Amino acid sequence: MLGRFFRDRSGNFGVMTALMLVPVIGVAGFAIDISNALMVRSTLQAAADAAAIAAVAETSAGVMQAMQMKSDGQLSAAIEDAKKVFIGHAKMSEEYELKNFDVDVVKTGTQVKAIFTFDATVPTSLARILGQSDVTVGGRAEAVFQTDTFRDFYLLLDNTPSMGVGATPADVTKMVDNTRDKCAFACHIVKDGVEDKNSYYYLAKRLGVTIRIDVVAKATAALMETAKSSRKSSNQYRMAVYTFGEKAEDTKLLQVASLTDNLDQVKASASGIGLMSIPYQGYDNDQQTDFDRALKNIGELMGTAGTGSSAGNPEKILFFVSDGVGDAYKPSSCTKKTTNGRCQEPIDTTQCEALKSKGYRIAVLYTTYLPLPTNDWYNKWISPFQSQIPTRMQSCASPGLFFEVSPSQGITEAMNALFLKIVTTPRLAS
Repeated sequence: MLGRFFRDRSGNFGVMTALMLVPVIGVAGFAIDISNALMVRSTLQAAADAAAIAAVAETSAGVMQAMQMKSDGQLSAAIEDAKKVFIGHAKMSEEYELKNFDVDVVKTGTQVKAIFTFDATVPTSLARILGQSDVTVGGRAEAVFQTDTFRDFYLLLDNTPSMGVGATPADVTKMVDNTRDKCAFACHIVKDGVEDKNSYYYLAKRLGVTIRIDVVAKATAALMETAKSSRKSSNQYRMAVYTFGEKAEDTKLLQVASLTDNLDQVKASASGIGLMSIPYQGYDNDQQTDFDRALKNIGELMGTAGTGSSAGNPEKILFFVSDGVGDAYKPSSCTKKTTNGRCQEPIDTTQCEALKSKGYRIAVLYTTYLPLPTNDWYNKWISPFQSQIPTRMQSCASPGLFFEVSPSQGITEAMNALFLKIVTTPRLAS
């Protein structure tokens, strides 16, 4: 009987099953515990994603802080915000223990990057049979925001006597019909500080004629509102405004508004822009539109061109508004025929190229030079190169930053359109 007992195999399956039951239950339990751990990780990952995104959201405290910074660095406001968002989304419970979580938000150039990391332990149940008391889960979330470019705008406005022409064909006609010499220009005569109330400048006012410089002044003031509504921070855009001069006897640039981010102040100053005065008709052989000198002088004021990555390293933009016809003393370098050294020509782009080589971008708003067929001077000197004026002005501009506004169009709308084109053009990172 003892021998039959040892030879009997009929109970082996039950014994083996009993022996295998422990690891089977442990493995099955471990699968359940892993599934639970993955659900916990999913919850924490969603919280980390939300925290990272919140840290670099366009309207977040962190991005606002970054826009104010003049150099790179860590963003404390964004870090605190991210931690609060994570805690709010993490749904803390007894199902897991959060071991560590950390966030770093840094501004580098025009980029704000948030990196959030976490790890937690999830207690097991059936897997404890195998000696596994908990499962560790972790994750990482990363979000990036590209801040807008910082830019300094230097507006150079042509206010020379040619900008005293009527703003529209109707204004030109009214001036021609009401002047004895059929003159379309509202010459602004001031001698020894005394305004000549009989000058065509005041005639235009009495007739209700709008001249080109008046429209440019209004458009420049309106541009400040567009800039204010476009900027992401109060210091993103700074503006300076210059004209060719207050009076013909003084050839230096006139500073209408110094470089500032107080655009309300610039708006108020720009509203008062006026036509350059002359002491009498024919003063200095009418050589008051010296583009070469004006562009050279504005370039000396603009400083070093930056990348736009921060308020301390802004791009430099020259915003040039003119009718494109030069009239200056250039006896040897004029591109057209001269009269005793007087050079009347479409803008010579030599100085434009010099400015662009310094890293400046030039935006050109060309206020179409109106044909004056009843004017003998125009027919002899300007008409022969009329078609070249817009071509030269476009050559002065940086690629894509040229805009021509005809008399039937609004200069305000044109100036705003050119500005918006500038600020939406992608910046090449260095």
